[in-house]
Amino acid sequence: MALDETEFTVRLARCAQDIRAAQRLRYEVFVEELGGSGALVDHDARLERDRFDPFFDHLLLRDARRGDAVVGVYRLLRDDQARVAGQFYSEDEYDLEPLRRSGRRLLELGRSCLHPDYRGGTAMMHLWQALAGYVAEHGIEVLFGTASFHGTDVARLAEPLSLLHHRHLAPEALRVRSRVFQSMDLLPEAQIDRKRAMLEVPALIKGYLRLGGTVGEGAFVDHAFNTTDVCLVMDTERLNAKAAGIYTRARG
Repeated sequence: MALDETEFTVRLARCAQDIRAAQRLRYEVFVEELGGSGALVDHDARLERDRFDPFFDHLLLRDARRGDAVVGVYRLLRDDQARVAGQFYSEDEYDLEPLRRSGRRLLELGRSCLHPDYRGGTAMMHLWQALAGYVAEHGIEVLFGTASFHGTDVARLAEPLSLLHHRHLAPEALRVRSRVFQSMDLLPEAQIDRKRAMLEVPALIKGYLRLGGTVGEGAFVDHAFNTTDVCLVMDTERLNAKAAGIYTRARG
């Protein structure tokens, strides 16, 4: 699977060297930039890694202008791969039983990041188009995964978290719940400045919401990664017209 354009190529990792390139970009973003850590992070080699890496597919965005350097990554874990791994990655943070009970094909998304020079442009769209092709190829019906606010001060995040709770909560049948529960219902909806709150929502989360994504109930405060996480859930049957256009282009 590949998406080739003048500057970018998107494909799955094929070897250990490819995965190391992804882990190196993840180190730059999640460790150096955002202050995260983890038991298997290799500071000497500058690699952000964990025990789940061998089970995931790794989607890599490369830029020919930089010697085919990896400038964007996504981790993808199908339900059949999760059975081999023993669990989904986000299962440590969220009770995923509603998704399992649905009986539908599941795909977990994670470790999405872009090199700073590629944010705000078309790079993420290239990744999403390739992801759409992957979803179609494997018959995926529900996509989910944790996405993060930087920092662990929940009071500072009260407005955006409350906005997500009041306006974007997942339907009950797919409503996963945080295991170490941090309520996102921190402010009454009438007290939220919606414009200001949405400005504080990270770009990746806003992108999922625009495509019809929803959030699970409760946040998870991840002190090791210096983040406050929410679980995003996207039912492919409920994708809005913009998302449908991405999927059509990916298939065409």
